Formats: sequence, structure tokens, C-alpha cells
Amino acid sequence: MQPAYYDDLNEIKNKYWSMLDDAVSNRSSSFRIPVFICANQNEIDGRIVVLRKSDRSNNLLQFHTDFRSSKISILNQNKNASLVFYDKEEKIQLRVKVECIINNKNSTTEDSWKKTQHISRRCYLTDDPPGTISNDPTSGMISKLEDFNYTMEQSEEGYKNFTVIQCKIKSIEWLYLDAKGHRRAKFDLENKSESWLVP
Repeated sequence: MQPAYYDDLNEIKNKYWSMLDDAVSNRSSSFRIPVFICANQNEIDGRIVVLRKSDRSNNLLQFHTDFRSSKISILNQNKNASLVFYDKEEKIQLRVKVECIINNKNSTTEDSWKKTQHISRRCYLTDDPPGTISNDPTSGMISKLEDFNYTMEQSEEGYKNFTVIQCKIKSIEWLYLDAKGHRRAKFDLENKSESWLVP
């Protein structure tokens, strides 16, 4: 029996939003860790990020990063990027084209920082930026950070590096793999159009 979304565009939208919403809180969801790809001319970079927010009403996805990260300099030159999600069990892939908004030391980051746990804040407390060359293998953290030997008050120092990337969705391409026949569709949110595609 085929799922409800096999031949129904509205059901597809309901399905992928439910998967995105679930991924924000469900650590075992495959959609929780998409590949984020950004590029500026010949500088093309991709990495795994953690989905922190899914907002269907505003067509928005969100993740956190360090303001000193190389992706920030790329996004400052080209705000267009892509997120790729894949769930092996569901056999569903999403290719999401987005326009990125960099938030640092503003109301958006304040709200997210308050929700960031003590254990996670240490990532933003390193002296050197992510990607800095090191002579030895390193976490980049001094020993007291590795041992979580710091207070919530001391962790506030990391706020200056804490950054929220809001990804305004421009389009979503859906692919569902099925032995009977794959299904592919495109949802163009900018032009408010949707269509089936040949897989």
C-alpha cells in the first residue's frame, strides 16, 4: 500500500514539515543533521549542521554556529545556500534552497542562547576560531572546559561568538524512493508554485 503522500502534493508538504518539526527535538531523527552547503565563487564548502528550529508559518529553518567560522565569511559574500536532508528508513530526500540571515548579538541570538545548555556553551568559549591550524591534536579547549569545570555565569563569555543562521526557504525539492516508481516534486515558495518532476 502506497503512503498518502505518494500522489498528493499537499500530503507531501505535510510529511516533510512533520519530519522537519520532529527533527528539532528528536535526536535520533535523520533530518536532525542535514548537510549545509554554501559557496562564493570557487570557495565551495559543505558540512553537517544541527537543525535547531523548523517554522512552517514563516518558511524558516535555523541552526547555530560560531561567528568566527569560515562559513560566516562565505555567507557574507553570498547569502544563498542549500540544505540536504535524507532519511534512509523513510527513503525521503529534501534539497532545500535557502537565503541565509546571520544573527549575532541580537534578539534572535539572545533568545536561542538562553535555551542553550551549559554542556553546549563550551563550544563558543575556545580562544582560537574553528579551523585554526594546531601543532598537536586538540579540542581547542583548555582542560577546565573539557572537564565542564565552568559555571553558567562564566559561559556567558561565549555569547559573543554564538551565532544563529536563519535559513529562509526559497524552494524545496522532494524525492521519495519506491520500488513501484520514485516520486519527485518541487515546491517553489518564492513564486508560490508546485509541480511534479521526473525522478
